[in-house]
Amino acid sequence: MRQFEFTAPDTVEAALATPGTFLAGGTTLVDLMKLNVLTPQHVLDINELPLRGIDTSDGLRIGALERMSDIAAHPGVYPVISRALLMSASQQLRNMASIGGNLLQRTRCGYFRDVAMPCNKRVPGSGCPAISGANRMHAVLGTSDSCVATHASDVAVALVALDAEIRLAGSEGARTVRLADFYRLPGDTPDVENDLRPGELITEVVVPRLDWAERSTYVKVRDRQSYEFALTSAAVALDIQDSQIADARVAVGGVATVPWRLSSVEAALRGKPATVQTFEEAAEVAVEGVKPLSGNSFKPSLLKRTIVRALIEGSR
Repeated sequence: MRQFEFTAPDTVEAALATPGTFLAGGTTLVDLMKLNVLTPQHVLDINELPLRGIDTSDGLRIGALERMSDIAAHPGVYPVISRALLMSASQQLRNMASIGGNLLQRTRCGYFRDVAMPCNKRVPGSGCPAISGANRMHAVLGTSDSCVATHASDVAVALVALDAEIRLAGSEGARTVRLADFYRLPGDTPDVENDLRPGELITEVVVPRLDWAERSTYVKVRDRQSYEFALTSAAVALDIQDSQIADARVAVGGVATVPWRLSSVEAALRGKPATVQTFEEAAEVAVEGVKPLSGNSFKPSLLKRTIVRALIEGSR
């Protein structure tokens, strides 16, 4: 880890006025600093900023500095969000990690985290060895010739499914961005991962009121039961009336370069009976456009099974 300056502003205005890299829980930033993947000259500890609080009176509003474990345990938080949080990392990390930091976490691609290897996310134009190398954990959706790294966040998948927005503060004022629009596909610029502008700060996560999201769940398939990233995952919410699916929300993780909303699967579910056959037929649509790599050709079929399992659980 290289030397850096450290300050702790106590107002949002002071934080925005000081150039540097923001530190909340530190569960991603500190790791990458130790590996010299990130080498900020100035680190700003923002934990004293007034960016906390959870309000469930009309939808869901979460301060960006709220810890993952506190959100998961809070009454009134939609089940799909709680489950996604509880399946993330370890209890110790969840006690430290902030919701804002989780949404901004970097990929766990081994090539990105190894400074001895080329990586277009870390050094634009250097190449993507994962395309022909060790790629079992990598993406099959939303990829490009420049990058096949998966997005790491579990809760981002749940939030994208529920049409969440994030509030941002910056030197040019505040703005609100739909989370699904916030993340960028890699294309030719995989180093540009999201729509966060220089010096901007996430201040709040807002989930619109969706009463039927009480019938929701998150299923995560991984190599071991805890402290492991997803091979595939699915966040679903179902509005079932008289055994018919009136509406649905479906997003998946572990298979794409961004949290991946499956509007086509949602459309295939609406108006259909809530049966296993319906779920299986809808899941077939999920793999349209997949591009498996040499080491992850199992992911499309695993993704379909994960979606079906989540829909079965979510329909109960």
